[in-house]
Amino acid sequence: MFENYCKIIDDYLADVLKATGSEYYELIDAMRYSACAGGKRIRPVIMLLFAKACGANPLVAVKFAAALEMIHTYSLIHDDLPCMDNDDMRRGRPSCHIKFGEANALLAGDALLTDAFRVALSTEDVDPKQIVAAAKVLSECAGSSGMIGGQVIDLKYENSKAPLSAVMDMYRLKTGALLVAAAKIGCILGGGDGEKQSAAAGFAENIGLAFQIKDDILDLTSTAEQLGKPIGSDCNSNKNTYVSLVGLEKAQSDVEKITKDALDLLNIFENTDDLKNLALMLSKREN
Repeated sequence: MFENYCKIIDDYLADVLKATGSEYYELIDAMRYSACAGGKRIRPVIMLLFAKACGANPLVAVKFAAALEMIHTYSLIHDDLPCMDNDDMRRGRPSCHIKFGEANALLAGDALLTDAFRVALSTEDVDPKQIVAAAKVLSECAGSSGMIGGQVIDLKYENSKAPLSAVMDMYRLKTGALLVAAAKIGCILGGGDGEKQSAAAGFAENIGLAFQIKDDILDLTSTAEQLGKPIGSDCNSNKNTYVSLVGLEKAQSDVEKITKDALDLLNIFENTDDLKNLALMLSKREN
């Protein structure tokens, strides 16, 4: 099922980001290069699965799911820029700015963010009130009080030691906010009530924490070939990470505990086997 949903998202993104013969074809190429480069598609899949868990056809959320992945891709393009993390590799190949130049990469990110809302708001066969509510969640989780806010915290402590509370806040926002958006929007478009939306958000926040801690672990224990990007970059740049503050052994133990907490929140839903399997897969992944 996971692979099927990934293919649905991949096919939809490829269709939305078709190459054109226009004067700005290089911009579209840069957008497509990054958005269609593979990746785990965790966020859009979670959205589809929560729509299903609320008793709806999961494809009701496909346009919002693609939009969310476009926003996630824009954030990766900008993260890789020299003014941010200055990473030359992403998903096993040159970062967008290495391939297309800094200016085109910047604009590709801008266009993906902006076009994402056009794609999301083209959703049909759903109550307009649900579409507006979903768009509001998407904006909040992607903006200054969500993902971008987390990036600001990351930059704030770039050259100084951060307290654990700040690192946790950074993870909840920078990584977790778009996961929360995925889960809540899936519930909204699937007709889930407030209780289900709250439980879904809690699940996603925990999954986001576990995912980022696992990333920190893999940055120390994996290989560049497995990750598709340089390893040890966080350590080499003196970044504040969960592992650097609590140690590798506790970090590994906490991934398991946080994942269990996430799974417990699924009890009010039906058809959650795929969500459970996804959470466990992420906690045990090697890349």
